Amino acid sequence: MKSLSRTLLKFVSLVVLVILGAAAGASAQDARIQTSQLDALAAKASQTVDVNLDERLMQFAAKFLSKDEDEAKVKEIVNGLKGIYVKSYEFETEGQYTEADLEGIRSQLRNPAWNRIVNVNSKKEGSVEVYLMRNGNQISGLAVLATDPKEVTVVNIVGPVDLEKLTQLEGQFGIPDLQIEQRPKLKPKRRN
Repeated sequence: MKSLSRTLLKFVSLVVLVILGAAAGASAQDARIQTSQLDALAAKASQTVDVNLDERLMQFAAKFLSKDEDEAKVKEIVNGLKGIYVKSYEFETEGQYTEADLEGIRSQLRNPAWNRIVNVNSKKEGSVEVYLMRNGNQISGLAVLATDPKEVTVVNIVGPVDLEKLTQLEGQFGIPDLQIEQRPKLKPKRRN
């Protein structure tokens, strides 16, 4: 009888742990932004870019990078990522998209898990919004929404993102030049 109650106790404990683990996993936010609501813009666009690289595809693509120093750096950055997703629409004329078309993206980024770290607006040139999702002290995702009167671009990087290394992904895997510049290190002043 004691072995049956121990077995039952172990089973109940295991079930409780599984339930708690599932609840913790469910409460953790997914850094993947759903962009399918933008698909309707493709019919109006003169040029579209649609990149969907999940972890498996990135690892496959990384195998083809050479041992060149720059490509080795890209391979190192991509190694821990879970996905790179880019949607970009370029239009011949202004007025081909509205703020309502972008609301689905922005509503996802209003989630408390996301923090907007950059917001640049210009009535003539458009806007750039950069968001980070944190999981404790680690960045678990990055989203960029860039618009101008004739273009809409959404970049979503899922997984641990090292901001210092992020600039090396510009121009790779369909990621546009985000013009994220690193600050130069200050030289110590010499005392006379």
